[in-house]
Amino acid sequence: MKLPKIATSLLFAVGLLFVPSSTTAQTTVVVERIKDGDTFVTQNNQSIRLACIDAPESRQTDGVAATQYLTRLIPPGTQVQIIPVDRDRFGRTIAVVYHNSNINQSMVKSGHAAVYRQYLNNCSNSRQALLAAEQKAKQQNRGMWHQENPCMPWDFRSGNCHSARSQPANDGSCDPSYPDVCIPSPPPDLDCGDISERRFRVRGSDPHRFDGDNDGIGCES
Repeated sequence: MKLPKIATSLLFAVGLLFVPSSTTAQTTVVVERIKDGDTFVTQNNQSIRLACIDAPESRQTDGVAATQYLTRLIPPGTQVQIIPVDRDRFGRTIAVVYHNSNINQSMVKSGHAAVYRQYLNNCSNSRQALLAAEQKAKQQNRGMWHQENPCMPWDFRSGNCHSARSQPANDGSCDPSYPDVCIPSPPPDLDCGDISERRFRVRGSDPHRFDGDNDGIGCES
């Protein structure tokens, strides 16, 4: 029986509602390098940001430890499964990452990341598990929660932690090649786009290669 045009159009419109969204499809990627405790780069140069969590910045207390922990979970060369949920203003793919387990949850469970409540709606299936993992990490003083009053990464980026910039200098993580700022030694290998400091002195080996023209000044632009 031939359907009227209106009925055909309605069926087509309804059908579109059930087309699988590309943002929820699981994809396999290979880790190229770990940038910090919640971001890594794939072998095809795709930057992946772990959804719904926020790890200490590299220049924060426990930032280097968070990076090292994520490196142990998914070292370079590891095949991981990602479920993209969003894309941020930097063009990074926001995703839930799996390798033997939910990596996002593992970072929170270990205390090396906090739940990023502002974006928790991106993880509706694991929302309660993330919150429970964070609560347990706090109770057991794991990772960043060993501090009496840890500075949250989002506050650090906004400059709202009074002692945030002075803490890293005391934990031995600052590379001596950058005497005027506190930038950790690799890994991870940082680029100027990964840090906020500009026009700082560079001495010695410059492991991050911030001083591209060898004039003794890093990240000039």
